[in-house]
Amino acid sequence: MHKHVQDALKILECLGMPRAQRNERSALCLLALLHLTPDKNWEEAESPLIGITPIMEFCRTHYQKEYAPNTRETVRRQTMHQFVDAGIALYNPDDPKRPVNSPKAVYQIEAEALDLLKTYKTKAWEKGLAAYLSNHKTLQEKYAKARNQHLISLQIPGGTKLQISPGEHSGLIKAIIEQFGPRFVPAGEVLYVGDTGEKWSFFDKAKLQALGVEVNEKGKMPDVVLFYPEKQWLILIESVTSHGPVDSKRHNELAMLFKASTVGIVYVTAFPSRSIMSRYIAEIAWETEVWVADAPSHLIHFNGTRFLGPYLST
Repeated sequence: MHKHVQDALKILECLGMPRAQRNERSALCLLALLHLTPDKNWEEAESPLIGITPIMEFCRTHYQKEYAPNTRETVRRQTMHQFVDAGIALYNPDDPKRPVNSPKAVYQIEAEALDLLKTYKTKAWEKGLAAYLSNHKTLQEKYAKARNQHLISLQIPGGTKLQISPGEHSGLIKAIIEQFGPRFVPAGEVLYVGDTGEKWSFFDKAKLQALGVEVNEKGKMPDVVLFYPEKQWLILIESVTSHGPVDSKRHNELAMLFKASTVGIVYVTAFPSRSIMSRYIAEIAWETEVWVADAPSHLIHFNGTRFLGPYLST
């Protein structure tokens, strides 16, 4: 193991990182945040903007540590999230409103952490570390507050308030709860709200179990699940901004996930606009519904002759 990796492990321990983040992966991520290649000293640490894939490339190129592409989520969820929560790293400091699932998402070492780490192995380290740790909680609170300023506020019927990650996808989820729900699922109950930043943003597990549905984290949940007590229906809603609608494949996946439900299942695809919907028309599964946020009082039924009939003149 390279001496820089060993040093990074010691630093993570000194900074009070949990044991789960005191490992080679996290040490290498710290070195990537600092662009500290094997030929540099700690005082030469830098603060580039860097994404998850470039972090993994840095590890391979400079420290011969190969991470498979499917480990991106491990790096993001098991190291970088904790770095951000601890105030060591900043998330999207160049654009805090950038959506969580954006391919342009980047991290950067926090300025005071950078100043401290540049003193590692110098006489200034111990004194600097003590000063940093004494102010550490204040830093965490400062950056947590800054991140929260950009979250989307969402109030669920019943009074529960959520803060979900910024972005078009989350904006559409907000519209589903606040516009679709009251119009088409009156007196409905919100049982699940997903978030690109925190997949289980709201989850009424007990209510779903009472309806016969057992769901764990391996299940491919829709973005929103509503319960319609009057009709005894579960409404499964996919929010489409960049990914696909409820097509035949997704319909089958959801049918399997909710197959034990003791109430009826309704499948809905939500789009932000009709122009975006037009891109997916050929993919939308029959026996599903479509709701468009820019025409919130209407539903489009992909249900054959079920709703065939004249409309009364107004």
